Amino acid sequence: MLSSKQRAFLRGLANQEDTILIIGKGGLNNQVINQADTALTARELIKCKVLETAELSPKEYAEQISKATNSDVVQVIGTKFVLFRRNNKEPKIELPDEKIKKR
Repeated sequence: MLSSKQRAFLRGLANQEDTILIIGKGGLNNQVINQADTALTARELIKCKVLETAELSPKEYAEQISKATNSDVVQVIGTKFVLFRRNNKEPKIELPDEKIKKR
């Protein structure tokens, strides 16, 4: 689970990323899920787009792909959404640590 600070950091990184996964009228199938899974392993952060011809909303697709790939939904805006999954073997993105306030 990502903290709000980590989400904000990832949203900033996602601004510079290209959209690499597009979901159209074919909807969600094993091929789309496999592409997302492979891309998350290679990049950790991916941006996806849902075309107007798709059956579900971008938020619904984001949640379904997130569940299928064991990733986190970083952001859903308009027709685009961003997913993140840490690659424990070869991490590429270093997330800001949560600072615990001592009382």
